[in-house]
Amino acid sequence: MSVFRDVQQAAPVAVFKLTQDFNNDPFPNKVNLGVGAYRTDEGKPWVLPVVKKVEKLIVHDDRLNHEYLPILGLPEFRSSASKIALGDDSPAIREDRVGAVQCLGGTGALKMGAEFLRRFYNGNNNTKTPIYVSAPTWENHNGVFNNAGFEDVRPYKYWDAEKRGLDLAGFLSDLESCPERSIFVLHACAHNPTGTDPTQEQWKKIAEVMMRRKLFPFFDSAYQGFASGNLEKDAWAVRYFVSKGFEMFCAQSFSKNFGLYNERVGNLTIVARDSDNLKRVLSQMEKIVRITWSNPPSQGARVVSLTLTSPDLFSEWKDNVKTMADRVLLMRAQLRAKLEVLGTPGTWNHITDQIGMFSFTGLNPKQVEYMIKEKHVYLMASGRINMCGLTSKNINYVAESIHEAVTKVAAGYC
Repeated sequence: MSVFRDVQQAAPVAVFKLTQDFNNDPFPNKVNLGVGAYRTDEGKPWVLPVVKKVEKLIVHDDRLNHEYLPILGLPEFRSSASKIALGDDSPAIREDRVGAVQCLGGTGALKMGAEFLRRFYNGNNNTKTPIYVSAPTWENHNGVFNNAGFEDVRPYKYWDAEKRGLDLAGFLSDLESCPERSIFVLHACAHNPTGTDPTQEQWKKIAEVMMRRKLFPFFDSAYQGFASGNLEKDAWAVRYFVSKGFEMFCAQSFSKNFGLYNERVGNLTIVARDSDNLKRVLSQMEKIVRITWSNPPSQGARVVSLTLTSPDLFSEWKDNVKTMADRVLLMRAQLRAKLEVLGTPGTWNHITDQIGMFSFTGLNPKQVEYMIKEKHVYLMASGRINMCGLTSKNINYVAESIHEAVTKVAAGYC
């Protein structure tokens, strides 16, 4: 009798199951619009040219070794990562109240932030503080905060299905009615999965309510530079909140904007009231990291830090990121145009109004099922597609498949 006899089979992670199903499909014209990674117009992964260049520099640097990094990570990585989030001229950085923790990807940064907040925010070991995540949100947000011990993870209104855009009134209403000192997980840019971000004026209204209600902002920044092609524009919300005096966390991922998916390069930027508060926070972060992964890996962090601290490499990286962002914008424009030429029922301006890697198409689960089973076009049940999965070779087929799904299957909210 096995000691593991009572272990139940876990449900597969949806996005990885989708990729597995795609790989097992023998259909020659199949299309994968589910995977959350950049693809070239040939449908291939892209190693950024600047990353290849920096990796060669690292290989030939005889000063480097494989000794342990400090518990909180590579110092130059942490500081340069925080600078691109907050800006080189950030008053908070100048005032020595910004610190960081190198983490295992953006997920690791969320995890470290969640573990700290559960232990020290709003009282010691407070599992009752409400955590608010957008409706909808990236599925891992719920799991990370639940796993950290928070017992009250709630949705806040975000997506207006009828108008296919931001439900600002609902969002502000939830901010006004939630318990004081609640924690709100905010997408810095390129909201996942909807691709719909607040405007700068809307962010100002959100910040005003959050400051008045004493709410804690925890930004998730996975797409800086990737959303619009402009680092400053994509960091505007984070920097605005800092300028208004918020103490806050910002989880950063370098998977997408550096193409370093399997290197797990993440950073948790901490903005505190003053340097004394920051010092104590970082001391406790060390304890949490020590019992989680002890200290982080160096390769990806070195690639990022060398790139961000060299003017020439930094400029080349920004060009690489813009190349990716521009391709996504092109695919958005072409998909919308093709659907409109086909006369696909509904309105499709939301395809180009949204931003970033993902688009919330508005297809309902039955239409998605039709797309997968009948057309071999793989996408998430929510109707979310990865725009990078579209190429000049498959975009006509995908547009025709969407048109067929919308016209043959019971209408969603397109």
